[in-house]
Amino acid sequence: MLTICRKALWDQRRTLPAWASGLVLSIVLEAAMWPSISSMSSLDAYLTEFPDALKDMFAIDQMSTGTGFLNAELFSLMLPLLFVIFGILRGARGIAGEEEAGTLDLLLVTPLSTTRLLLGEALALTVAVVALGVATVGGTLAGSALFDLGIPARSAVAGASACTLLGLVHGLLALTAGAMLGRRGAAIGVATTAALAAYVLYVGGLFVDGLSDVRVISPFHQALHAGPLASAFPASFLSLVLASVGLVVLALPLWARRDIGAHR
Repeated sequence: MLTICRKALWDQRRTLPAWASGLVLSIVLEAAMWPSISSMSSLDAYLTEFPDALKDMFAIDQMSTGTGFLNAELFSLMLPLLFVIFGILRGARGIAGEEEAGTLDLLLVTPLSTTRLLLGEALALTVAVVALGVATVGGTLAGSALFDLGIPARSAVAGASACTLLGLVHGLLALTAGAMLGRRGAAIGVATTAALAAYVLYVGGLFVDGLSDVRVISPFHQALHAGPLASAFPASFLSLVLASVGLVVLALPLWARRDIGAHR
């Protein structure tokens, strides 16, 4: 399992540092805008004009603080979507990517079991997404220190954890779909459709009263409703962890019984 994990991470030796560097740079550049924003005397009056649903979605009413500013500009939409995109692309590349490249056969003729193969890919995906989360924490704290946003370390970790869990859930869904379908495009399609549906449900619940009760099942609500640069870790994070574990547990027996050559 660790051999597969190391191989998968080695395959990302260029892309993963590039993603991490891009995230850190984006956060620091956004933080650099804070001194100009915070000096606007009419900012509070301007923010009161937004609809209540938008205030809830982006925590706009807190945008006059450094934490609220980064919440609205990065952590409520841009960073979560980047983590989801990374997770889906890496997850789809795991099993399905190996199969399409013709390298899966080489792995399966070794003493390595299908269970260890899938677990190794899932572990590599988890390590990669967590590495991006660590980079996000570093970028947030660096931007906060450089431009005086006053973001506590605990809030930076909570915000990065929300993005990490979103990326992990959708990445493991793509990995599972890839293991079942054997096609990277199909795996991306399944995971992207699920992510879009979850996001529409999350946003729709803010604007439509009839959806307000069911939006709690959306991973975006579970990850973002408390901040996401919150002062504490919401209990809903646990449901995302359980969902991630559940996807792997679900995939193992299905993947073990699959006819690898059926889709060629």
